[in-house]
Amino acid sequence: MSDPVETARAAWGPELPEWVLRLAEECASSSQVKVAKQLSRSASLVNQVLKGKYKGDLNAVEACVRGVFMSGTVTCPELGAIPSNECQEWRKKSRNFGNANRLRVRMFRACNGCALNQKGH
Repeated sequence: MSDPVETARAAWGPELPEWVLRLAEECASSSQVKVAKQLSRSASLVNQVLKGKYKGDLNAVEACVRGVFMSGTVTCPELGAIPSNECQEWRKKSRNFGNANRLRVRMFRACNGCALNQKGH
């Protein structure tokens, strides 16, 4: 098995984004499977990102990596400063109305009016 940091450096070259490097470092210190679980993503997605072959939404993956591993935050109009990955999860939930609890209803309204909520993220 190759070193994830070297894999990322070889695939991305000098344009290696800091968040991909951090993802690779996390994988090197544990495993792609464990990192993927922390990100609520698949190990194959992590592998494809490290190899520079992921065809999906890299911005969404970046937000998740920054929120989980890099203390990345966004300012939510409803909750204030929250990790960027939590924002992303609320945006996903806001695609479908759910009235299971008051917070879900509040977040549905807030997310659907938020500039960060670009459909597909």
